[in-house]
Amino acid sequence: MPVHPLRRSLLAGLASLALVTTACTVDDGGSTSAEGKPANANGPAWCGSKQVSLGLADGFGDNNWRKVTTAEAKAEVAKCASVTSFTYTDGQGNTQKAISDIQGLVAKGTQAIVVFPDAGQAVLPALRSAHKAGVVTVPYRVNPGGTPGQDYDAFVSTNFEQAGVLWGQWLVKALNGKGKVLNLGGPAANSQSLDEFKGMQSVLKDHPGIQFVGTTPYEVTNWDAAQTQRVITAALAKNPEIDAITTDFGAALASSFSAFTSAGRKIPAIATEDANQLACNWQQQKDAGNPFPLFTVSSQNAMSRLAIDVAVAKATGGVVPTDLVYPQSAFEDSISGQPHPVTCDKTLPSDAFVSSSLSKPDQIAALK
Repeated sequence: MPVHPLRRSLLAGLASLALVTTACTVDDGGSTSAEGKPANANGPAWCGSKQVSLGLADGFGDNNWRKVTTAEAKAEVAKCASVTSFTYTDGQGNTQKAISDIQGLVAKGTQAIVVFPDAGQAVLPALRSAHKAGVVTVPYRVNPGGTPGQDYDAFVSTNFEQAGVLWGQWLVKALNGKGKVLNLGGPAANSQSLDEFKGMQSVLKDHPGIQFVGTTPYEVTNWDAAQTQRVITAALAKNPEIDAITTDFGAALASSFSAFTSAGRKIPAIATEDANQLACNWQQQKDAGNPFPLFTVSSQNAMSRLAIDVAVAKATGGVVPTDLVYPQSAFEDSISGQPHPVTCDKTLPSDAFVSSSLSKPDQIAALK
C-alpha cells in the first residue's frame, strides 16, 4: 500500500462539511432505543449533553473510498456540539501503527473512539484495552472478532454476505449460468471479502457451470490500485478464460483496465461496488464499441455516519440507534437499468462515488 502522512483534523475545521440527505444517509429520526436523550430538541437524537472528545482510528486512509468515508464521518461529527475535539489517525496499512494509534488515542484521554479495523482480529487486544480503560470503543465494517459489550461497546456492521448474494445472482444472469470468475478482495483474512465470497457461494453452488479461478476465497489486493493492477496482470497471464470479475473496490479495478488492453483481452463482466471512475470508464468503453456488463452495489461511504452516531450517543448520553447493521443495496445494473443505469457524473472527480451522501462540493473537497 502507498504510505500517506498521518492526517489529523480538529472539529473546528468540520463546519463546512454539511449533510446532504439522500437514500444512503443515516436517518436520525429512525427507530431508537430508550437509552439516553438528545442534548436539545434541535440537535440529532444521538447527540447527548455530555461533552466528549472523539477519535477516528482508520487502519488505512490513503485511497479515495477512505477519503470520502472519512469526510462523511467528519460531517456527522460536526452536527453534535457536544463533541469538543476530534482526532483522526491513519494506520497507513500497517497493523502495528494501527494498534499504536488506538493506544495513543486512549493515552491522550480520548473518551470515544470509532475504529476501522482493517487488520481484523489483530487489533482486538487494543480494542479490548481501550474498552476496559473506560473509552467508548466502536469498531465498524470489518469484524475484529470478540464480543460487543465485553471487548468493545458495539460493532456497526453491514451484511457483506448479502452483497455477495447480489453479485452471485447477477453473475448467473450475466453469464447465462456458465463461466470463469476471478474474485478480488482486500487484505488477507479480512471479514468483508470473506463474507462476500460466502454470499456468492450460497448462490453459485446451484450453478456448477460458474466456477472461480485463481486463489480462493479471493486474490489479495489490499484495496490498493497498484496491487490490483499487478494481480490482474498476473491473472490474465495464468488464465486464458476470465468471463467475470468480482471485487469490493471498483475504483481500483477501473484503474487496471489498461492491463486488459496490454494482454489483448476484452474486459469481462464485472460485479463490484459503485465508483464514478468505473462508471465513466464503462461509458467510454461502450462508446468505443467495447461494452461489458456491469453491476454495482452502493459503496456505503455513509456507513461511517452510523458508527459515529453510536459512539457519540454512548459517550454523550444521547439516544443510541437500535439498528447497528447498515443495509446493502444494489445501485447500478447495465443489463436491467435498475435500480439505476450505470451513471458517469462528469461534474464529480473520477475518483468520487455517486452513491455518497456528501454534497458534490464536499466530496470534491475531500478528494483534493
